[in-house]
Amino acid sequence: MDIRQLNYFIAIAEEGQITAAANRLKMAQPPLSQQLKQMETELGLILAERKGKSLELTDAGEKLYQHALKVIDAMEEALFEVKETGTGKKGKLSIGVNTLSNDNLPSLLKDFQKNYPDVTYKIQQNDSAQLCRLLKEKVLDLAIVRLPLDLNDFHVIHLEPEPFYFVSSSPLDSDQRTVRAEEAIKVPLIIPSTEGLGLYSKILSVFTSRDLEPDVICECSDVTILFDLVAAGFGATIVPETVIRLKPPEGLHVYLMEETEGLGESGLIYLKNHYLPKTAQNFIDLLQEKKKGQTEG
Repeated sequence: MDIRQLNYFIAIAEEGQITAAANRLKMAQPPLSQQLKQMETELGLILAERKGKSLELTDAGEKLYQHALKVIDAMEEALFEVKETGTGKKGKLSIGVNTLSNDNLPSLLKDFQKNYPDVTYKIQQNDSAQLCRLLKEKVLDLAIVRLPLDLNDFHVIHLEPEPFYFVSSSPLDSDQRTVRAEEAIKVPLIIPSTEGLGLYSKILSVFTSRDLEPDVICECSDVTILFDLVAAGFGATIVPETVIRLKPPEGLHVYLMEETEGLGESGLIYLKNHYLPKTAQNFIDLLQEKKKGQTEG
């Protein structure tokens, strides 16, 4: 017995006549009568008995009718949810984020939720290289990463660039608000990334572009530990503006690194030649709209 036959039986039960049910279903009477007999043969039960010109359901027929309604309702609901998922109104948005990459994700998700209140979320934090791996393994749909990276396998939407800041436990001159690379090489540095990754390379480029060699004594990608080390006098650090906004360093001294405006890069990436769920496509559209608004503004 299939969905089509259940729809036939619901029409018979509700119309009480084969002729009326056939008219409702826009089909001929004989095939509908044949379908009823086929269902009864399959079940080995009488489902409807003739009472004059009408059909009256047996106890078995009444049970089948009640269950048929539930099955059809469930099927219609399932189809509706599938269509909603196809438009991105429902479903799950799986996104990864490098906590050093960008601080706009919460506000983006809040705006996204207003438009798609029935979408659920999977948010995973990791370093940029691991997020690329998770995208390739189809664990995530999107990721916000720190650039530059080897992104030949990915589409990239570049986010607004940002400057770097120098953070130390000891103050510089009382009226000093910026730090030059030539000053930063005089103190031991803790780099908030791992060698070989984009952020590490970008920070080093502040010095190498000027033929300077920084005194890097430590790599630490955990922001809390990083600032604890700086507070203890272990060394100073250089971080993207995002980190300063996300976790303002208490009791530490923060200075803008000169000539780094726009040097800090991050981007939203997703895998090439791979089906992207509509939820993820809608998130990309939202991001593109916001970027366009910022450009026009």
